[in-house]
Amino acid sequence: MPPATRSAFRCSECGWTTSKWVGRCGECQAWGTVIEAGAEQGGPRTKAAASVRTPALPIEQVDSQRARFRSTGVSEFDRVLGGGLVPGAVVLLAGEPGVGKSTLVLDTAARTARAGATVLYITGEESASQVRLRAERIGALEPSLLLAAETDLGSVLAHIGKTTPDLVIVDSVQTISSAQVESSAGSVTQVREVASALIAVAKRAAVPVVLVGHVTKDGSIAGPRVLEHLVDVVCQFEGDKHAQLRMVRALKNRYGPTDEVGCFTLTESGIHSLPDPSGLFLSGARQPVPGTCVTVTLDGRRPMPIEIQALVAPTPNPHARRTTSGVDSSRLAMTLAVLQARCGLATTNTDVYVSTVGGSRAVEPAADLAIALAVSSAVQEMPTTAGMIAVGEVGLAGELRAATGTERRLGEAHRLGFHTAIVPRPRPGSEPVRGPAGMQVLQAPDLAEAIELARPRPRPVR
Repeated sequence: MPPATRSAFRCSECGWTTSKWVGRCGECQAWGTVIEAGAEQGGPRTKAAASVRTPALPIEQVDSQRARFRSTGVSEFDRVLGGGLVPGAVVLLAGEPGVGKSTLVLDTAARTARAGATVLYITGEESASQVRLRAERIGALEPSLLLAAETDLGSVLAHIGKTTPDLVIVDSVQTISSAQVESSAGSVTQVREVASALIAVAKRAAVPVVLVGHVTKDGSIAGPRVLEHLVDVVCQFEGDKHAQLRMVRALKNRYGPTDEVGCFTLTESGIHSLPDPSGLFLSGARQPVPGTCVTVTLDGRRPMPIEIQALVAPTPNPHARRTTSGVDSSRLAMTLAVLQARCGLATTNTDVYVSTVGGSRAVEPAADLAIALAVSSAVQEMPTTAGMIAVGEVGLAGELRAATGTERRLGEAHRLGFHTAIVPRPRPGSEPVRGPAGMQVLQAPDLAEAIELARPRPRPVR
């Protein structure tokens, strides 16, 4: 007997299929997008091709030089990518509107063109004249930087075939649409079609392609989830619109690590790499001030010095306020409870404000000790030791736990001029913490002793 046929229904937005019609898609939750796809025969539908374009080769005969990194000219971007762009690689750069994605890719295009390469910049959100004005402002006018304002996928592919560029930038993938797909630009179906076509061109011509993408309200990358699986590298562009600091993180990288972070500063003259961002996270106060303590966090593999400031003020209100900026509020509440129960520092009748400098974030447990020392310094109205950092996790019993990468944190602090560090005392049988030469490492078993060690002491007269 012939195989039975079954009628399938498919969502025109995300491609979700079901055996019966429903009014709402079970995947993307869109209404009225489920249509009948026609009767489908059972069994496979794809047959073997009569010939192949490229025959299979022994792995030893494959040219490995085609997969070498090529620098973009932006040092921090190269750091996140693992060394640069690989020919044929497709990079997805996503971020919130106005964070600086277009400025970064335009600067990358100009630096790549300045090195002698031909770069094709496809803009779908702005006109060519608007991109020209931005290029004049950031100094990105290069003869080999080609600019085209297109929103049709067929025209984009024609531009790529005619110019044979060394780098293609599409800003953004949500604005490009294909006339062969019955859906509006930016829909899941269109994004999948555009990305698949550009990826096929990149692999066939060995041309790196950078796709600029949007994010949704919850911060995730807009479009189908399969888009992140199709591309080779997924980068997240982060930053506060009211601050200069911008960060690029690699969420996926087939050619390098995914724990690198690139730091940039966004100014009126463009975006610039920031190899040493410590100046943005430290207040630079010349005299010690009560309620401050410096810690070193690890963002991926990159140590970041962060200054934590605390202010404790009496309040007549029955419910004291706990306000944080850049610090986890739940960990602050836990730290205040430990300070009161284990160290006798009560903050019940006072408002507590804890913030970081420069809009940075200290949310890892290794910042607990610095938060506790900053609050205790504010309560006692006594500054901590000048040139000191604190790294460690605080437990509910008041004990201190070691943080990962402590020696790397101490090395970065010593490079910045800090000469004293307070760290948890290692457990019996564990290796002792070794700081760099010239740095005094004070080890404390609990929070009470750490507070004593943090108090300034007069230096011996030589």
